[in-house]
Amino acid sequence: MQGVSRASLASAEERLEALLGAPGVDRVAVADALFAVTGLLDGNVSLRRALTDPSQQGDAKAGLSTRLLEGKVPDGVVDLVAGLARSRWSRARDLADALEELAVISLVASAEAEGRLDRVEDELFRFRRMVAGDDELGNALSDRAATPERKVRLVEQLLAEKVAPETLRLVRQAVQAPRGLNLDTALAGYGQVAARRREQLVAHVVAALPLDEAQRGRLEEALRRAYGKAVHLNVDVDPDVLGGIRVEIGDEVLDGTVVRRLDDARRRLAG
Repeated sequence: MQGVSRASLASAEERLEALLGAPGVDRVAVADALFAVTGLLDGNVSLRRALTDPSQQGDAKAGLSTRLLEGKVPDGVVDLVAGLARSRWSRARDLADALEELAVISLVASAEAEGRLDRVEDELFRFRRMVAGDDELGNALSDRAATPERKVRLVEQLLAEKVAPETLRLVRQAVQAPRGLNLDTALAGYGQVAARRREQLVAHVVAALPLDEAQRGRLEEALRRAYGKAVHLNVDVDPDVLGGIRVEIGDEVLDGTVVRRLDDARRRLAG
């Protein structure tokens, strides 16, 4: 993916992170919905072209996607896909590719939230090695005469209750909807998404006022130095914090808000 498509994907990833960080969101349901939309576009060339036609207004394309998906997938996914339709794409196929990557990110984020991201990355690699070392298995999973359902049953016989649920879901997706890729290439791509996620922390930031680009950049750099890896910021604005910011990374909370300082002062006085 190059040029304008890469920029559109990066913007979509930002919106996805905000969705995945929302309270109560079902990350697996988001992933399943995004995979379903990917399949819809893969199977409908006319729709894919309509949603990426540069001669059409972005709002018109977003409206089309919303009418198609509303009531069928979670509202957050409807909005996310509408945003993708508003964006510009170098090739019509890039939109479906972006949706698939966002689906994988959602599953990987689910694994991360459950503390098994490293496990998923390792299991994907090990399954690739298993298939590469077993000609019979490799042939069964690549057999074009075999139905996707048959391949999925084989995968479930091999992996069910032996790997993380996210690993099983990703392998099922790779054999069920390879999108023109061989199994090893598809799984390698999924593993790369997991590796990128593992190398990046996600910080939930609450601030009294919106952060401008310079402020975001300074905060990202400060957190990168503190934690030794890239940090993605999900920023919420809450005027009730009365100045300063609160940063949550995993179970750690860095609170520099006026409310927190007042609370600390009250506790010291009460003590």
